[in-house]
Parts: sequence; structure tokens; C-alpha cells
Amino acid sequence: MSGHKCYSWELQDRFAQDKSVVNKMQQKYWETKQAFIKATGKKEDEHVVASDADLDAKLELFHSIQRTCLDLSKAIVLYQKRICFLSQEENELGKFLRSQGFQDKTRAGKMMQATGKALCFSSQQRLALRNPLCRFHQEVETFRHRAISDTWLTVNRMEQCRTEYRGALLWMKDVSQELDPDLYKQMEKFRKVQTQVRLAKKNFDKLKMDVCQKVDLLGASRCNLLSHMLATYQTTLLHFWEKTSHTMAAIHESFKGYQPYEFTTLKDITYTSPPWIQGRQQPQRSQVAFPWIVYSSICINCPLSLSRVLAVGGAGHFYRDIRVSATGVQFVRRCFFITTTKKNFP
Repeated sequence: MSGHKCYSWELQDRFAQDKSVVNKMQQKYWETKQAFIKATGKKEDEHVVASDADLDAKLELFHSIQRTCLDLSKAIVLYQKRICFLSQEENELGKFLRSQGFQDKTRAGKMMQATGKALCFSSQQRLALRNPLCRFHQEVETFRHRAISDTWLTVNRMEQCRTEYRGALLWMKDVSQELDPDLYKQMEKFRKVQTQVRLAKKNFDKLKMDVCQKVDLLGASRCNLLSHMLATYQTTLLHFWEKTSHTMAAIHESFKGYQPYEFTTLKDITYTSPPWIQGRQQPQRSQVAFPWIVYSSICINCPLSLSRVLAVGGAGHFYRDIRVSATGVQFVRRCFFITTTKKNFP
């Protein structure tokens, strides 16, 4: 028995050191075959696949972390742009209200000035949100380019070793189907392949453990990163809302006792009959009598520009499909005209 064990160990060492061209070609052949099976999606041995179920679960978690961190980085950049745009628009609105308030000497002017100052203050405070967001984006990018990249390299090495291991299993399966224990050469060939399987499995198990440990550490690191950075952003956001709400509440208190104003928003522009037509039977569009009072107007909805158009009832009326002719008005285009000057029709 001792001689048999010594003989087997000697064979194993010799097979492990076998780096001949034929052995390398056979090994590469089965590795390529395994890679082809994986690429084409052919069914593999269910027992071999089941043995790597825990590893596949870790890989799914890793790919999820990789994908969500990339999406988070893009969302932070877009969020910063939206904050800058909103702050700019809010500041412009505040300046507009202040300028209009200076021109209006009534109480409404004072209200517009106070509201404009509050909006300008709010726009400046809103920009403070970019500081924790910039820091957050830097931390996420560092996490992606270091932690995730390092884990990705380990995953690639593990996948290469898994391909070598499964290719060696295919090789051993092929050799075992033609194995005759009575033939020494076939037994020697089988032992050589068996040694190759052991070496491939040893390397694969080591990298498999490394991948599982790194993915677990990666998930914990991401949780710590998000907890720390989001807490900082949340604190800054709460301070912003506290300052803004305090300013708006002070303005609301100062406006108590002022005469309320009613504002009406025009949501839809519709055609209404002029006062001189209301109550009468409306004639055909092409037979509407041209009025004696005409305004020089321009259209703001289309490139059409007319020097004389129908404009009864004052400036800013909507008239459907108007065209001025020598005998009357023809309706050919939908236009909304702004009156510039008033004159009699010649």
C-alpha cells in the first residue's frame, strides 16, 4: 500500500509539472469549448451549476451594486443641474418682482418688493445644497473607480478560473467515457486529466472565496457611504427649508391687513363676438362688415404682420383667421394681435 501511495504521488507531481505543447493545446481546447457553451447559452451539467449557486447570487449582488452606483452618479449630476436652473429662475423672478415693485407706489408694490427679496434670498440659499451633493458625487465616483473596479478585476480572474475548471471537468468526462482500467496508458491519461482538474479547482475555490468576501465588504461599504453622505445632505436640506420658511412666514405676517387682490389667469384663448355683433344674427365670415375704427397691430402667434387689422374692443383681442381686404375681412388664419396704434380707416 505504501508503494502504491508513493507511486500515485510521484505521478501527480509529474503530471502537475507537465507543460508540454500537447497538454497545453488539449487544455486550451476544452477551455474554449466551455467558453463556447457559456456564450451560446447551452445547458450545462446541473450538478456543476448548482454547486456555484452561492457564487452566482454574490455576482448578481455585485452587478446590482455596480449598476445602481452608476445610476446614482448620473442622478446626482442631473440633480445639481436642476438645482442651478431652479435657483437661477427663482432669482430672475425675484429681481423682476423687485423692479416692478419699485415702479408701483401702492401697497402692492411693497408686497412685490418684499416677495422679490425673499425669492432672491431663497435662490442663494438653495445653491448651498450643491456643496454636500458635490461631496457625495466625489465619494460615489471614488467608490466606483476603486472598490468596484478592484472587485471587478477579481471577478474577471474568478470567471477565467471557473472556465478552466469546468473545461477540465469536460475533459475528464470525455476521457472517463473511454477509460479501460486494464490499460495502463488510458489510466495514465485519466490521472493526468484528474490532476489538471484538482489544480483548476484549487485556484477556482480560492478566487471564489475572494469574490464572496469582497462582494460582502462592498455592500457594507456602500451602506456606510450612503448613510454618512445622505445624513449630511439631509441636514443641509433641513437648514435650507427652515431659513426659507422663516423668511416666507415673516412676509406673510407683514402682509396682514393689506387689501387682497384677485388675479385671474387666462387659460384658454377663444373667439368671442365683438360687442357690435352680439345680440344680432352673425353673418357669414367672408361677409363681416369692416369697422370704421382700425388699429395698427402685429400678430404674436405667427410671422404674419399687418398694418391694419380688425380690433374692436381694445388691444389684445383674439380674432380667428383674419385677413384685411379692401372690401371687408376674410378669415384665413388664427392670429392673436397686439394693438400698437389707433387710427381711422381711410
